[in-house]
Amino acid sequence: MGAGPTPGRITQTSSATRGAIGESTLRPDGTLKVTGEFAYSSDLWHEDMLWGFTLRSPYAHAEIRSIDTAEALAVPGVHAVMTHDDLPAATHYGLEIRDQPVLAKDRVRYHGEAVAIVAADHPETARRAAAKIKVGYAELPPVVDEATAIAPDAPVLHPDRHDRSDHYAAHVPHPNIVHRQPVRRGDVTAARARADVVVRRDYEVGMQDQAFLGPESGLAVPAEDGGVDLYIATQWLHVDRDQLAPVLGLPADKVRLTLSGVGGAFGAREDLSMQAHACLLALRTGRPVKIVYNRYESFFGHVHRHPATLTYEHGATRDGQLLYVQCRIVLDGGAYASSSPAVVGNAASLAIGPYVVPNVDVEAIALYSNNPPCGAMRGFGAVQACFAYEAQMDAVAQELGLDPVEFRQRNAMSQGAEMPTGQIVDSPAPVAELLRRVKAMPMPPERQWLAADASTDVRELPGGLSNTTHGEGVVRGVGYAVGIKNVGFSEGFDDYSTARIRLEVINGEPVALVHTAMAEVGQGGVTVHAQIARTELGVSQVTIHPADTRVGSAGSTSASRQTYMTGGAIKHTCEAVREEVLRRGRERLGSHHPAWATAELLLEGGKVVTDGGEVIGDLAEIVGDEPIDLELEFRHRPTEPFDLETGQGFGHVQYSFCAHRAVVEVDTELGLVKVIELAAAQDVGKALNPLSVVGQIQGGSTQGLGLAVMEEIVVSDGARVRNPSFTDYLIPTILDTPTIPVDVLELADDNAPYGLRGVGEAPTLSSTPAVVAAIRAATGLPLKRVPVRPEHLTGT
Repeated sequence: MGAGPTPGRITQTSSATRGAIGESTLRPDGTLKVTGEFAYSSDLWHEDMLWGFTLRSPYAHAEIRSIDTAEALAVPGVHAVMTHDDLPAATHYGLEIRDQPVLAKDRVRYHGEAVAIVAADHPETARRAAAKIKVGYAELPPVVDEATAIAPDAPVLHPDRHDRSDHYAAHVPHPNIVHRQPVRRGDVTAARARADVVVRRDYEVGMQDQAFLGPESGLAVPAEDGGVDLYIATQWLHVDRDQLAPVLGLPADKVRLTLSGVGGAFGAREDLSMQAHACLLALRTGRPVKIVYNRYESFFGHVHRHPATLTYEHGATRDGQLLYVQCRIVLDGGAYASSSPAVVGNAASLAIGPYVVPNVDVEAIALYSNNPPCGAMRGFGAVQACFAYEAQMDAVAQELGLDPVEFRQRNAMSQGAEMPTGQIVDSPAPVAELLRRVKAMPMPPERQWLAADASTDVRELPGGLSNTTHGEGVVRGVGYAVGIKNVGFSEGFDDYSTARIRLEVINGEPVALVHTAMAEVGQGGVTVHAQIARTELGVSQVTIHPADTRVGSAGSTSASRQTYMTGGAIKHTCEAVREEVLRRGRERLGSHHPAWATAELLLEGGKVVTDGGEVIGDLAEIVGDEPIDLELEFRHRPTEPFDLETGQGFGHVQYSFCAHRAVVEVDTELGLVKVIELAAAQDVGKALNPLSVVGQIQGGSTQGLGLAVMEEIVVSDGARVRNPSFTDYLIPTILDTPTIPVDVLELADDNAPYGLRGVGEAPTLSSTPAVVAAIRAATGLPLKRVPVRPEHLTGT
């Protein structure tokens, strides 16, 4: 190892490391995904693998009287058929409550529930064999809504649920209620008596699907030690492992998971889908087993956004000050709990929006029903509430004769405001400023639709390429909305992430290896992780290790938390690595330069430099042939559970805010809508990668647009799913996606790494009510349900 700079010599000045935080560095997986060369989990292959297939229930609620697998087992090429009776250990799993059977036993509780699994040497053989399994069903009346769930003669869907304490059971009035969370503050009755204006309305939000393009898939490989290696597209490797190990009857260290290429997630990959089935079949047959859902299966294989009914009452003074909000939110959780308790907590605690309201009475519940299971989806409970409270803000403003943006600004929270839960918002909350910015953005030019002529591009018209609108009856509308979303896991959950950093010298250059279990699901974490390592360690070469369970948990890629949490873990571990570099440097080279005695030393451009940029050591020489390898955990400040009676408590670690302005054109005769522009303004604290930040805001806005005007899983006729395909379940295409200008505000949160604020979910909240507000402005209709359909606009 070299001796370092010679005393008395002129040392060079370091330049900042390129590709650090604050730069729009390119994604390492971007080109591969655009060109089609990226390997997704559905591309996994093993030379002697079998194919798995799942038999699903055609009924939403039925007793299972018998299962006969003899014909399926007799099909040539079939290696295994498994039912509930073949399970080796635990029979149920679940994120928060282990109430979901791996394979149904005595009863099915939703349309599409897994009943049996087959492994065969060809996917078509597995499918045909599954069709030969004879299941005797006795159909039961389904529970489909609150009325049927809590009726005196309602069947208890989970009579064996054992997680309820006596206190909790007293708090929840019926066993078909998964969770209940009130939030109470002040005196709503007294405030109502003082109100000059009272607006009370009912709202409804349909069931939205995450609609990721890469279906559920994975490959389970039995190992020589009796364990199993699972290559899987998921959002949380460690929670998958912790649910799988008891089901497989294996210790956790024999269930090893490695992340495969993920084709989108948005919450739907938080729960298990085919993981247990693939592993069970692999261990049963002793062969690798691959399962890939087709699109039809995918609609049944994952949770969806909770549909909701919401009743809101707002009271205000004549001069536009909110006095109280009273609301009740009913979320349909479907057949199993999934993450419904946490969704209820979010909906309740964020129910009034980013406003200062002295008197609040909120009740949020989630139901068990025989509808499809619902759980995590981008926005996680806050989306449903935002649609209702923003519609209310428009309605109250109209009653008062006030501009809707001005009315919001009069009541907007700011830093230091108190949430209805009693939590003080101790970081920037620029709600009024975001509204000001989005309102000040240039409007798209007006267009005069007298009649479409030959020069008109039909893609610019409501209805687009269907070519049904010819310009008559087209009216423009403008609408605004703003929302508040929590960041990170809440309510006392031990939210942490782990990072392992190895700094070594390869071919004479310092190289950092970043190893986490973070699931890259398209959010760009792999880019940001390299940027953080370059920033903290001053190296240009950073390698991202594949995510797996050989390193500690990174938590879920959800709740807008990964840049905060795993980014924070990488920063924290890199800082410890840097301190070890400086310790070695002081020990070995301290006598060569007096600056080694100072505290302000940095790593930049592969060098150790003073805060003035003077180079005093070479990183490669200091590390030499002794790599520095550390694995550390990072936690945010602790939160606490909400009180089950009052909803009070420091429940959330951070809040994020986004505002939207939507411009739409509506053919009022045909009920067709064209969103012309969906402008957004969002505070991100610190944009670690500005291009990725804008992409996240635009993507979230587009999903909110989908909920506003087209996306809904239709469940009817005995709780059956009617549209499990992309032919009938519509999502926005590039032709439906408008211009989305974005104004990014950076007001640092002193409690967060680099001052950053979670980005990905907030734009999904306010985009939906902004679009619907614009449609209301164009049509004059109340529009209290999403998605808005043509028949809602024409009265047909």
